[in-house]
Amino acid sequence: MKSEKRNTLTITLFVVYLLLLIGIVLFKLPFYSPVISDGIRVINLIPFQGSFDENGTLILREIIQNTLLFIPLGIYICMLKSKWPFMKKVLPIVGLTLSFEMIQFIFAMGITDITDVLDNTLGGVIGIGIYTLLFKIFKNRTVKVVNILALVVTVCVVVRFAQLFYLSHFVMRRLRP
Repeated sequence: MKSEKRNTLTITLFVVYLLLLIGIVLFKLPFYSPVISDGIRVINLIPFQGSFDENGTLILREIIQNTLLFIPLGIYICMLKSKWPFMKKVLPIVGLTLSFEMIQFIFAMGITDITDVLDNTLGGVIGIGIYTLLFKIFKNRTVKVVNILALVVTVCVVVRFAQLFYLSHFVMRRLRP
């Protein structure tokens, strides 16, 4: 019975994570964006081409954010499909990130960028590595420990997400002339 409750919690947290991920990646939430699509489709197939500023300096912020955003995906895949071999765990990560990039291209929602695919995949692989390391430490208690940590982090992220959403949609809107 305990493992059934644990699995339900894992799935619930995973669904919340996916919804937040969709909101952040596709709709640029929680920040106010009055126009989701500018009607222009841009595709960049050269890795890291769009990651430099006008002075030729590499902008690491977006690369790091894209990588960090997908670490939980690798962890959740390991929690839900622990018996899968490494490559089978990587495939849904690549599939999801390619899906996001295709949706962005089809609906002209931002720039479709190979760098995002690489960063997101790296994040997922790092997540798989983190889970593997945690499993070596906690053994059969790993899912329980990660669920507790994920629950705390999810609550904090959802509260912060809601706060930023509220500020950008209601408070900042009132301040605009």
